[in-house]
Amino acid sequence: MQIIIQNSSEIPIYEQISMQIKAQIVSAELKEHDLLPSVRGLAKELKISALTVKKAYDYLEEQGFIVTVHGKGSFIASTNAELVKEELRSQVDADLEIAIQKAKSCGMTKDEMMELFLLIWEDESC
Repeated sequence: MQIIIQNSSEIPIYEQISMQIKAQIVSAELKEHDLLPSVRGLAKELKISALTVKKAYDYLEEQGFIVTVHGKGSFIASTNAELVKEELRSQVDADLEIAIQKAKSCGMTKDEMMELFLLIWEDESC
């Protein structure tokens, strides 16, 4: 499992960790019942506080992405298809917001944006 921390980012480190783990779950790099690194092990690897990793794991557990078994570690939770689907939709929503902001900033109209969207949607190579 690879986690990359950007210290210069405005996103808190625990959120960076949880976002990257969720992305690996959604992309199926991490699968149901996979064991995550221990809190201390990941903290040592990333050269950050164990409390930060613990906060990320707690956050992921609250959202239903991982399960922690005392004395055994943290595991990827049984896949909830709706949870993964909602996470993917959330990512699409965020990407569309960025695209709309860019379109507005360069003066595109709503109709031009919709036309472009439909062209891309219907493109068979996508």
